[in-house]
Amino acid sequence: MAGNSDGIEIGKKVPDFEIDIFDPTKGDFGKIELQSLKTQNKWTILFFYPADFTFV
Repeated sequence: MAGNSDGIEIGKKVPDFEIDIFDPTKGDFGKIELQSLKTQNKWTILFFYPADFTFV
């Protein structure tokens, strides 16, 4: 990502965000914020992948 200041790099802090999720324990959809996970001291893994059925 050399020369690209918009990307997130390994070892850098991630800006707070909110995403839609499916919670299998509740069997329902909801939202979650990165900041709430940090507040609860939850381990968080961020994984990004291309859209389903995209040639990889």
